[in-house]
Amino acid sequence: MADIVVLGAGVGGIPMAYEMQSLAGSEHKITVVNDNPFFQFTPSNPWVGVGWRSKKDVTIDLAPVFKKNGIEFILGSAKKLHADENRLELESGESVSYDYLVIATGPELAFDEIEGLGPKGHTQSVCHVDHAVSANAEWEEFCKNPGPITVGAVQGASCYGPAYEYAMIMDTDLRKRGIRDQVPMTFITAEPYVGHLGLGGVGDTKGMLESEMRDRHIKWITNAKVDKVEEGNMHVTELNNDGSEVKKHEIPFKYSMMLPAFRGISAVTGIEGLDNPRGFIIVDEHQQNPKYKNIFAVGVCIAIAPLEATAVPVGVPKTGYMIESMVTATAHNIKEILDGKEPSHKPTWNAFCLADLGNKGIAFIAKPQNPPRNLNWASQGKWVHYAKIAFEKYFMRKIRIGQSEPFYEKYMMDMIKVRKVK
Repeated sequence: MADIVVLGAGVGGIPMAYEMQSLAGSEHKITVVNDNPFFQFTPSNPWVGVGWRSKKDVTIDLAPVFKKNGIEFILGSAKKLHADENRLELESGESVSYDYLVIATGPELAFDEIEGLGPKGHTQSVCHVDHAVSANAEWEEFCKNPGPITVGAVQGASCYGPAYEYAMIMDTDLRKRGIRDQVPMTFITAEPYVGHLGLGGVGDTKGMLESEMRDRHIKWITNAKVDKVEEGNMHVTELNNDGSEVKKHEIPFKYSMMLPAFRGISAVTGIEGLDNPRGFIIVDEHQQNPKYKNIFAVGVCIAIAPLEATAVPVGVPKTGYMIESMVTATAHNIKEILDGKEPSHKPTWNAFCLADLGNKGIAFIAKPQNPPRNLNWASQGKWVHYAKIAFEKYFMRKIRIGQSEPFYEKYMMDMIKVRKVK
């Protein structure tokens, strides 16, 4: 019997446990270690930030779900991975031994890299549901006495969709409240242009998102480096594409949500051959670490080189469809190793995203994620808003019932069929 441990219970970790259990069967033991007692559907956090969802709406208690599905669950924070000993040390002092480890932790949020950034500073976040709950409390206070807003993503960020979503969702909510005219809004991003998304754009995401921001009276600054954040004031340096300085801005705000840069969690960083300088896990084409062959990684925690050199550092996103392909490949590869074979499965690394804009949305598909692509498509409309709501319900149901079959591909193909994507 093999002990297979999954570290992390998010969009990658839980499907990883389900698919691994389905393939390995009762002959092998699956254990999930997570620092929270609940799963959070992170894509819904922008809705939580304005009160359109509650924490209860977008979370699921993990212990009963795993028990029902025959998976052992350990609630605890990882303190240190001892890769040479096949052992994971927890903050409690206990250790979890493994034959195979799948790291699916997601990122550590690097608020500390910019003075004044983050919930402990002067800006809000929707990266974690608890941050989004706090953002909503501040939002309600803000709406009683509105003023300027800054929103966006700082240098080194690798997830831009939620920044655009939150900007447009705030705009929609303010209009519903009848106070949009009292709120100047500025979008600040490290991207070289609006709609770059860390992907070099997909279809006409540049034109679509620029048009949306013009229609909604949202100003923007691209190639933006946030120098520091003071209470009510954001210091930003705007650069040319060649890295030369265009202008220094001091932008006043009464409410701000800025996505931070990501890095690997401290428990798995600093291990030679396992992670890169930012703490992201190094994997080969089979999601397997080249040095520690019994360690695999999936999701946001893996190392992917930036698409291109930019004036301000821009990371690469890892969307749900891409993560699902990593999970499926990893599960099959571990099963092959258990059966005495060499791993042969490779993830597809395609991107599929539904970005809600409050009262409509933008959908895009990039196959593969980085250009040149076989499919490079983006579309917009009210249907995307409803498609994301349906997707949220579909994914949450998958977690509750223990569904192991991949579904992003099916969901995307159904959408392609309905929308006549070419």
